[in-house]
Amino acid sequence: MWSSTLYQAFQKLADRLLESTDRDSAQQSMADIAEALNLSSFAYLALPRKPGGPPTLISTYPGSWTALYLQNKYESDDPVVRQAIRYSQPFRWGLEFGPPVRSEREREIFEEAAKFGIRYGFTFPIHDESGPLAALSFATDDRRTSFEHSILKHAQNLRLIATFFHAHVKRFWTADRLVAGVVLSPRELECLEWSSRGKSASDIGIILGITERTVCFHLDNARAKLGVGSLRQAVVLLTEAKFRR
Repeated sequence: MWSSTLYQAFQKLADRLLESTDRDSAQQSMADIAEALNLSSFAYLALPRKPGGPPTLISTYPGSWTALYLQNKYESDDPVVRQAIRYSQPFRWGLEFGPPVRSEREREIFEEAAKFGIRYGFTFPIHDESGPLAALSFATDDRRTSFEHSILKHAQNLRLIATFFHAHVKRFWTADRLVAGVVLSPRELECLEWSSRGKSASDIGIILGITERTVCFHLDNARAKLGVGSLRQAVVLLTEAKFRR
């Protein structure tokens, strides 16, 4: 059953996600849920569909930690990620949980995280047949009673929230921006969309509130990524991609 606090936080989350067009707004919407329920920081991690690609990370963990995490490709050995892959049920984690003997790499990741105040957490795995496997974690710097109480009290609802969040944020980087097998940036796609509607670079600049030069920059990038020699050819590929969806 939804408490009034959780219901209001979820309603705010839903409204923001439906209107959001970037990761920052999505991040803030989940941060509000965490704050409303006294859950400290959160991290949403989506693994790449293709091996070797970078994961997608949206979080309120310290930026210095997430940069280190991605740079060292910790997701390949992170015991939290490994457990989220194997099991679909939510689980607790931390140095005092799990197998009594961990690999040196796993212990290193937990110990590094602890230096940034991430010592204990709770993760909701998200197994998506039509998208990337993902996980939403809430973490804190210690085993706080209030943190555990809030997690256990709202576990079922938080699991639904995790799935809802995943369903909305994956559109920022998946099929919606895939053209001829290439993922365009949100701005590249936006400029190409307006171009397909017959708008000039000057018109697009006025519509999006950016300079004509910036519009040309994004259109040139889109054309180069798609490997075509003209904007018209890029528009044709965009139209074909929409037809296949």
